[in-house]
Amino acid sequence: MKVFVLCLLSFILCALSACDRLGLPDPAKDAAAKEAEGRAIGSACRQAGRALEDCFNLNQTAQKAAIFAGWKEMNDYMTENKLEVIKPEIPQQSAKSSTASGDSDADTSTEAESSKPAKSSSRRRSKADSGT
Repeated sequence: MKVFVLCLLSFILCALSACDRLGLPDPAKDAAAKEAEGRAIGSACRQAGRALEDCFNLNQTAQKAAIFAGWKEMNDYMTENKLEVIKPEIPQQSAKSSTASGDSDADTSTEAESSKPAKSSSRRRSKADSGT
């Protein structure tokens, strides 16, 4: 009987040791993940040369203390290693401005087409530059 109870007890302990696989929420793990995400956001903002207040406004769901800690760590690291700010190469478009002004997709496509140079004129220029 004692062997059966010991086997049953050891089985129950083994089953309960894997509680994280059951999908039960772990507040400590969630808080650590939010902290790490906020630090990463703050570091990225500092490396991109973004002001701390702008970083707060763009990431309102992240913890402000974590964003500040990440921003400060990256600032100290960049100062210590004499690193320059890396500006993003992708142009940022404001979703609020396009929806607020009521622009349609047709209007934005004509603007994009008008900003591109004509292909035929670029071919003419390249032939003129080469002397043929």
